[in-house]
Amino acid sequence: MRFVKGHGTGNDFVVLVDPERRLDLTPDLVRRICDRRRGIGGDGVLRAVLSATDPEGAVMSDAARWFMDYRNADGSLAEMCGNGLRCVAVFLRDMGVIAGDTIDVGTRSGVRRTELLPDGRVRVDMGEPNFTKAAIPMRGPAWEHFLEEPLDLGNGVSFRASAVSMGNPHLVLFLDEDPDRYHVGHIGAALERDERFPEGTNVEFAKVAEDGIVARVWERGSGETMACGSGACAIAVAANEAGLVGRRTSVRFPGGTLEVERLETGGVSLTGPAAQVFETTVDVAALLEARAG
Repeated sequence: MRFVKGHGTGNDFVVLVDPERRLDLTPDLVRRICDRRRGIGGDGVLRAVLSATDPEGAVMSDAARWFMDYRNADGSLAEMCGNGLRCVAVFLRDMGVIAGDTIDVGTRSGVRRTELLPDGRVRVDMGEPNFTKAAIPMRGPAWEHFLEEPLDLGNGVSFRASAVSMGNPHLVLFLDEDPDRYHVGHIGAALERDERFPEGTNVEFAKVAEDGIVARVWERGSGETMACGSGACAIAVAANEAGLVGRRTSVRFPGGTLEVERLETGGVSLTGPAAQVFETTVDVAALLEARAG
């Protein structure tokens, strides 16, 4: 099978076009592909398929000919991936399967419009945020919000936190110090599977600075990554709700900077780079047969 390795601000993916879903993309195969020592390596696998072949009942539209079938590095399904959407748009253009600079892509959280900009970046319409616990999902009264609430982890560690859905669940922790001072791997892993989030959650560590927001992220199913597109949107929207930033702001991750705008229409726009690193062919059967030595 032929794959492309790509990334958006260091959030890296294995990308392939498989229109008819001929590859049986099992959780085990995804884990082996994403293995950074015995596979290609990546934070997840992005597969572009024709929308009509999607068996999971995702919300489609006639305009979205292509569907982004995204899997986390642990093989689990994901509803949304902002960095991944940009990579898919670039890949489809470079493969010559789409014409023009705008393409609608189906995702498990609905159809998203992507626009390839003249400066090489890609702008994505990420849809509207939802703060209700039912939408996130988060345990508690369905229409209740969790915004700027105290979150006590014990042993004297507590945060101000907000939960928001960007088509997938996010928990934003507002910090008084630089995110590098926090053990993201320990705190993020604990909160990812916190009982308050029945489907797990992404966890963002964010500090508002004069020139934007500095952040790190622990992604559900992938661990700490260099950046997260939907996470950048969650951070910006939660900070805007708290009155900490305006409608437009930048979010700086270790892998690079993403621009987020909360539109008057209620939606959120995400803009950032997407790049292809290399193309390769993998013997899928051999990969599945490989065992740790």
